[in-house]
Amino acid sequence: MVPRAEFRSYYGRPILKRPTWKVPDVPGYLFLGGTAGASATMAAVAELTGRRELAGAGRWVAAGASVAGVAALVHDLGRPERFAHMLRVLKPTSPLSVGSWILAPFSTLATASAASQATGRLPGLGRFAGFGSGVLGPAMCTYTAVLLSDTAVPAWHEAYPELPYVFAGSALTGAAGAALLCAPRADHGPPIRMGLLGTAMELAALHRVERRLGLVGEPYVTGRPGRLLTLSKALVVAGAGLSLVSGRRAAPLLAGGAYLAAGLCTRFGIFAAGIASAQDPVYVVTPQRQGLGAAGLP
Repeated sequence: MVPRAEFRSYYGRPILKRPTWKVPDVPGYLFLGGTAGASATMAAVAELTGRRELAGAGRWVAAGASVAGVAALVHDLGRPERFAHMLRVLKPTSPLSVGSWILAPFSTLATASAASQATGRLPGLGRFAGFGSGVLGPAMCTYTAVLLSDTAVPAWHEAYPELPYVFAGSALTGAAGAALLCAPRADHGPPIRMGLLGTAMELAALHRVERRLGLVGEPYVTGRPGRLLTLSKALVVAGAGLSLVSGRRAAPLLAGGAYLAAGLCTRFGIFAAGIASAQDPVYVVTPQRQGLGAAGLP
């Protein structure tokens, strides 16, 4: 067997600069933002279908997760005014700029809806704000995947077709888990179905990432990222199975906890996989050489 080639860069420095985003701030924000977005959309649909208690639970989760996510993002930036500076210009070609303009109105609307529900004041405006955050919910679930894919980090960039589906599926299971923990048992039907849909979407997209990317997909199945994503798969399957157990009072609580833990493992695993691929020159050099070879260039 020919040993695996070792790739070196000048002076032993990485070819790509390691992302400077902090842990746990950014992976935590990825999880909180997705859960908030899916919860807001679930609440809007529940309001339209007459499930008021489920809608209320979804609003609380959306508001709490969005506020916590903004706090994590501001902590990563270092100074609150830096977030405000990102809103000075809307640049459609920049996922970071567009994402900032998704996050700001979403968190405002979600918080306003929950505040109206808590105080009983301006219920009409509160419902309008809830529907507004629900409309923005799908974008909240997926824009962070586009943001990661738009970087030069190999494991993120090469997975650009699948990452939005991974994040969307994980957001659905996260919101379903929160609803199973917070909503009354009579309203568990929609969250259960949402969790099953999210489980299927996430597992299918992750499987495709691992199979399609080849060498660049190695960080998703090896080392610490691989262990986190393996645990995520086990937890999400456990959550789906427990959500279908009837007659056991603890089953929805266990399912909800498993779903939320799976969402955290997914975001931390994907984040760690990207960092690992940026630090190892083999994931940067080999795909470029393969691309040149396919194009018939030396």
